[in-house]
Amino acid sequence: MRAVHLLALSAGVLGVTPALANDDLIKQIANPAQQVLQTVDYANTRYSKLDQINTGNVNKLQVAWTFSTGVLRGHEGSPLVVGDTMYVHTPFPNIVYALDLNQDGKIAWKYEPKQDPNVIPVMCCDTVNRGLAYADGKIILHQADTTVVALDAKTGKVVWSVVNGDPKKGETNTATVLPVKDKVIVGISGGEYGVRCHVTAYSLKDGKKIWRGYSMGPDDEMLIDPEKTTSLGKPVGKDSSLKTWEGDQWKQGGGCTWGWFSYDPKLNLMYYGSGNPSTWNPKQRPGDNKWSMTIWARDVDTGQAKWVYQMTPHDEWDYDGINEMILTDQKFGDKERPLLTHFDRNGFGYTLDRATGELLVAEKYDPVVNWATKVDMDKSSKNYGRPLVVAKYSTEQNGEDVNTKGVCPAALGTKDQQPAAYSPKTQLFYVPTNHVCMDYEPFRVSYTPGQPYVGATLSMYPAPNSHGGMGNFIAWDNVNGKIKWSVPEQFSVWSGALATAGDVVFYGTLEGYLKAVDAKSGKELYRFKTPSGIIGNVMTYEHKGKQNVAVLSGVGGWAGIGLAAGLTDPNAGLGAVGGYAALSNYTNLGGQLTVFNLPQ
Repeated sequence: MRAVHLLALSAGVLGVTPALANDDLIKQIANPAQQVLQTVDYANTRYSKLDQINTGNVNKLQVAWTFSTGVLRGHEGSPLVVGDTMYVHTPFPNIVYALDLNQDGKIAWKYEPKQDPNVIPVMCCDTVNRGLAYADGKIILHQADTTVVALDAKTGKVVWSVVNGDPKKGETNTATVLPVKDKVIVGISGGEYGVRCHVTAYSLKDGKKIWRGYSMGPDDEMLIDPEKTTSLGKPVGKDSSLKTWEGDQWKQGGGCTWGWFSYDPKLNLMYYGSGNPSTWNPKQRPGDNKWSMTIWARDVDTGQAKWVYQMTPHDEWDYDGINEMILTDQKFGDKERPLLTHFDRNGFGYTLDRATGELLVAEKYDPVVNWATKVDMDKSSKNYGRPLVVAKYSTEQNGEDVNTKGVCPAALGTKDQQPAAYSPKTQLFYVPTNHVCMDYEPFRVSYTPGQPYVGATLSMYPAPNSHGGMGNFIAWDNVNGKIKWSVPEQFSVWSGALATAGDVVFYGTLEGYLKAVDAKSGKELYRFKTPSGIIGNVMTYEHKGKQNVAVLSGVGGWAGIGLAAGLTDPNAGLGAVGGYAALSNYTNLGGQLTVFNLPQ
């Protein structure tokens, strides 16, 4: 890391702006020996150029070393590797470890924030955290209590910290951050508590707030220009959000931003999704509830929204839109286009032109999806870009206190936050999915700050008339909107995928297996049972000329909340406890890092 500090120092001496100095971060990202962002790169491809481990030798992988985090509950995200140091994070209380790779993972420093344990019950779906980011000699952590902390990467000392929200109102954090140019961009959680959510840019140097854009409300607070911000090619117009909410309901609107951020340096745009509107009872919030459930493209310098696309207007099923946006340059039709691919919770895989927001593809990436027949792709139709809802599965039309049965997917979506990967070699996306359906009964609920504002009772179960399991791991063609191959899994695949230049794709399972499959065929090449269920994201790095693969075990998250929090009521955990009850027969709690490599 010495080179990083020297470059930063020379930038300061020469008077170079922090934005230009962060060309260094782009260089760090481009080095496949390390991983400085949770998403591997700004495009969110989760692709590594390392190929020492390949389809011919991956079956020889062995455990090189392990590390216990000392924390139970769900371990999402992945370690980072910068130079000769690995940085490992935990769920609440969000401990950060710096491990010296030259000394078999010896702890170089440890940071343990002191957080109020009252934050724990306000976190809807386990005390997870999706990890750290590195930039300009700092490790950046967004804690559960919404404190954003920049730590000196060499010493672990706090450089600056800033509070992004108030847990007493239900505002918490589970997400990673996006360091870009001279900024750190962060989101917020709390849709199940009636929080009006936002994204915020802070100064990477000192933590000062630069801009904030809300998901709903007045145009100026959303950083939307009625004439310049477009949706499906047309200006959104004045009060585009306010007109779609009744009265002041937008003030408890949800639209939270706890997913992943991507960034296109050429267009200077960041991309992310906003979550479900509050409450889960659709009868209580008539209208499209814009701009919840939306893909956003914002200018990183100003926060100004360039374009928006709402995937699930007036969400009736808690189909959060926060999943990652994967950026690729591919041939679409007869020309190369800058594409954005998004696997939404609602079960549709979307491909858009990321420069303009034009909708190119919207197809089901699990055949059991039934709440809508299709997305209307007729540009002359008044319903262009909207899903065509099936009345039988409409919780709005069926009404309050009516149990709508057999809705596919369940509220946790055909895919939740567990990120997909993309290989430029195969031009396929590798997607961890949930093969789960639900019964959904909305009920009337009143808003009290800091109290749950859900308004629905759920039960979940495996998709009927299928392979009997609750998950599939699929390869997806985003240009044609088709599944190329699918591997059935007993439980949801709640681990993030990793694609590599060795034509191997890695992912983990809720039972605790690290699996490696052939990128072209999906054939399983390797599996190893780790001590606990895997909801972390697989990563790879190179140290002293040797490629390593690492993953965090530690069952939990929404799917594993029954185990993680000791819940037994089948309807608890927003319906997940009953659906995943059998998981306790296969794994148990425990936070551990496992590192693999090839024998000498």
